[in-house]
Amino acid sequence: MDSKSTLPLRYLLVVWLGVLSAIAFLDRTNISVAGIAISREFGISNTRLGWVFSAFLIGYAVFQVPAGMLARRLGPRRLLAFAGIWWAFFTTLTAAVPAGLSVAVPLLILVRLALGAGEATMYPAASQFVERWFPIAERGRANGIIFAGVGLGSGLTPYIVTLILLHLGWRASFWISAVVGLAGALIWYVIARDTPEQHSQISPAERERIVATRDLSTQATSTISQRRIPWSRLLRSREVLALAGSYFSFGYVAWIYFAWLFIYLAQVRGLNLKSSALYTTLPFIAMTIGCLVGGIISDAIASRFGIRAGRTIVPGCALAVTAVLLIVGSRAHEARSAALVLALGAGVLYLAQSAFWAVAADIGGENTSIVSAVVNMGAQLGGATVASLTPVIANHYGWTMSFVVAAMLALGGGVAWLLIDPRRRITAF
Repeated sequence: MDSKSTLPLRYLLVVWLGVLSAIAFLDRTNISVAGIAISREFGISNTRLGWVFSAFLIGYAVFQVPAGMLARRLGPRRLLAFAGIWWAFFTTLTAAVPAGLSVAVPLLILVRLALGAGEATMYPAASQFVERWFPIAERGRANGIIFAGVGLGSGLTPYIVTLILLHLGWRASFWISAVVGLAGALIWYVIARDTPEQHSQISPAERERIVATRDLSTQATSTISQRRIPWSRLLRSREVLALAGSYFSFGYVAWIYFAWLFIYLAQVRGLNLKSSALYTTLPFIAMTIGCLVGGIISDAIASRFGIRAGRTIVPGCALAVTAVLLIVGSRAHEARSAALVLALGAGVLYLAQSAFWAVAADIGGENTSIVSAVVNMGAQLGGATVASLTPVIANHYGWTMSFVVAAMLALGGGVAWLLIDPRRRITAF
């Protein structure tokens, strides 16, 4: 297919994974835009709303490793199709919690916890797909495409949810998100296969190129689920621990944007609902660009200077620069200037995104879904922490201090990349 088509099959499929990624972030971030309306309807404070935000991320974090194990056993095709149905169900339940109910907050927490558990499957399964379908030299850009969906979904969410909220109410935004998620999952099940060897529409030339250049420790993928997982080596790996620690800081910073930026711009900076939606969109546009550019740069550096340079220079520098931009943006006097600088910080942060997942595939091999799940758990714990901690810090020390704490963590996350060597592989043997 490489020679007969402008876009190889593996890229068509990874683009749809990017669409699923966008849907996943629509489902998880719509509540941050609807948060003001939800707080008003249920009579809850920002602190208690933060508990609802954190519930999703706790569920997401706790189920990362089980999700990785399921991706390894079931394969990305079946797991993501089932996951999309799960997302749709619990997104609908979020809107079904009745107003005036005395236990509304605990119910919202339970529903978001379950939604987070279902969404935990998204990126371990996608990472396993990339490991099976993409040569090492293309994994940076493949992950860049997938995570561009993060910016796309999160960027569209403020506009979509605000528009629906103004005309149909906040509950309708969750119903519509559920329908979109269900459709995306069903399309994925129809078009995807777990390996290129299983896909009837792939050309012999593309299949041979993938199989010849990828780094599966076994080409007989049907036996992968029967092999033991090297838990001891995995959990003692310097690379895995450093990746998870750095991704904790990444997730902490990212979820300031996902959970609190809309509310920060509306309540603290004084922008109206429509302006807040506009300026909340900018960081996610920047994230989309950052994901795509970061993956391309990573692969380009790797091809010229080696895989360690290609995988570590971009994320290390990106996190350090993000730290500076967070401080500058939060201290800007004018609201629109602050929003623009913070948006730039989001774009620079996401230059690092694809590297985490590319390295997980580089060192994980057949255990990629497990390695990526452990690493991604770090990011979700970071997100859960910031979702609840941000209003606490803001109430006691001011919103600027919330961004300073995030900047300090971003700097530490950048330094952690000095410890990472993607050439050190984890195998079952």
